[in-house]
Amino acid sequence: MNTSKSWEGIFDVEGKKQAIAALEEQMNQPGFWNDPETAKECGRKVKQLRDVTTLFTNLSSETRDLAELMEMAAEESEAGHDGEFESEVEKIDTKLRDFEVQCTLSDPLDIQNCFLNIHPGAGGTESCDWADMLFRMYLRWAENRGFKTELIDRQPGEEAGIKNATIHVQGEYAHGFLKAETGIHRLVRISPFDSNSRRHTSFAAVHAMPEIEDDIDVDIKEEDLRVDTYRSSGAGGQHVNVTDSAVRITHIPTGIVVCCQNERSQHKNRATAMKVLRSRIYDRRMQEQREKMEKIAGEKKGIAWGNQIRSYVFHPYSLIKDLRTGVERGDVQRVMDGDLDEFISSYLRYSLASKVKKE
Repeated sequence: MNTSKSWEGIFDVEGKKQAIAALEEQMNQPGFWNDPETAKECGRKVKQLRDVTTLFTNLSSETRDLAELMEMAAEESEAGHDGEFESEVEKIDTKLRDFEVQCTLSDPLDIQNCFLNIHPGAGGTESCDWADMLFRMYLRWAENRGFKTELIDRQPGEEAGIKNATIHVQGEYAHGFLKAETGIHRLVRISPFDSNSRRHTSFAAVHAMPEIEDDIDVDIKEEDLRVDTYRSSGAGGQHVNVTDSAVRITHIPTGIVVCCQNERSQHKNRATAMKVLRSRIYDRRMQEQREKMEKIAGEKKGIAWGNQIRSYVFHPYSLIKDLRTGVERGDVQRVMDGDLDEFISSYLRYSLASKVKKE
């Protein structure tokens, strides 16, 4: 059996190659580049499809080479290579799983950078501290993947942790990966803030939004905005900002509020805040459309703090469990240090399977 041909059918590689050819033919038509928006969208689609087919070609070549080496070793009755072959098979298996995940990132916005917002639920200091722990976890995850991060806004809690934080995660498919983290994260632990060392449950919400480029139409009227400036918060010292450079923008029709204080320039903070606002308004509209479709289909989804996606138990035992996919991990510290890929890839495969099932 030709394994690469089998995989090619499963992942519809030939269909993707035909789609690339059709798009490239479209791009070669006279006058095509007169419409920058359409041209950019076509270019984005071609890149996404080519990323998948290139990964498949490389994976097929490595698999074929390894199969030939194993066949030659068997014919020559060479011993001592079993460990080496086993290691190579494991590497290819890992790449195959990565390829499978890559195939799930088919939404046009998956390839975009991401704005990741984290804020605590009810529970005061406990929840603020938990939100800060998640904030650190995602920074470590992004660092591990080689993504660039930029702090857009971080509002410290009254005693510990954070009241709110927004991170700009920059890298290919940042949004495609981080959308798996949107939802409520629940923590159970012995509270470091409780003098009686009692067990507490805390909640925090994580929301991933794609960075929306200027070619995507998001109508924001100037008269619908209220812009406030204030002095940015910080640790103080020689770099403390003594001017009102931080910006808060309220979109009056939706009630969406965004803040930015990462730059010393009010102008730059306003421009960044508008980027975040565009993403949040676009994301809100897409969510409303999804809810309409789900209502038509008769589906019900949990809302607010009931929509938990993952449980982190630090006491009386150590276990992190994704409530959507059932994936469990006992090495909680490693996960909190940013080792999230198993949770993210499992959810993406689960999400794709659910979508195929509905269709």
